[in-house]
Amino acid sequence: MAAALVTLFVLTFAVALSITVADPDLLQDICVADLNSATKVNGFPCKENPTEEDFFSDILANPGSTNNSLGSLATAANVQKIPGLNTLGVSLSRIDYAPGGLNPPHTHPRATEMVFVLKGELTVGFITTANKLFTKVIKKGETFVFPRGLVHFQKNNGDVSAAVIAAFNSQFPGTQSIALTLFTAQPTVPDNVLTKAFQIGTKQVEKIKSRLAPK
Repeated sequence: MAAALVTLFVLTFAVALSITVADPDLLQDICVADLNSATKVNGFPCKENPTEEDFFSDILANPGSTNNSLGSLATAANVQKIPGLNTLGVSLSRIDYAPGGLNPPHTHPRATEMVFVLKGELTVGFITTANKLFTKVIKKGETFVFPRGLVHFQKNNGDVSAAVIAAFNSQFPGTQSIALTLFTAQPTVPDNVLTKAFQIGTKQVEKIKSRLAPK
């Protein structure tokens, strides 16, 4: 009897995990996000009197400016930009890269990401929790998947611009840049934590912080 109960618990727990790996299922046809509501819920409250415009955007139609220190720009088409995505569990981004541009190591805590190359050629990769690197060169028309929550990156090694469309199984996947998270957090991460973690000196920590600080 005890063994049967344990088995039932394990199966129940496994099923619970399997249905919570992405955004929860919607409970009605639509729930357009009311981005101005003061009510705080897991997602956004439903807006009264939605229109077709709540489900439309041309935000990904044109390349973003890559005139920055990294030579890349991610343009998100998530629930904050398309309110009709609320409760639907999907979103997109467009990422543009200058020649040599880098989308630096980062994670998406709430979604798996799949990229489709619009143009150019990229070196992409992700790192498992066992510190194994999976990396590949992908070009126009090809795809690559980054599992949820794992650190990953994309680098344009070509001498022409590149671009991808990224799909996520979340209306708001979140992005956490490793470098920015550690060196520009507010309040700041203590220097003695960073010096010990990276085996560098305080001056080097301060130099990194100054370079990453918002301009």
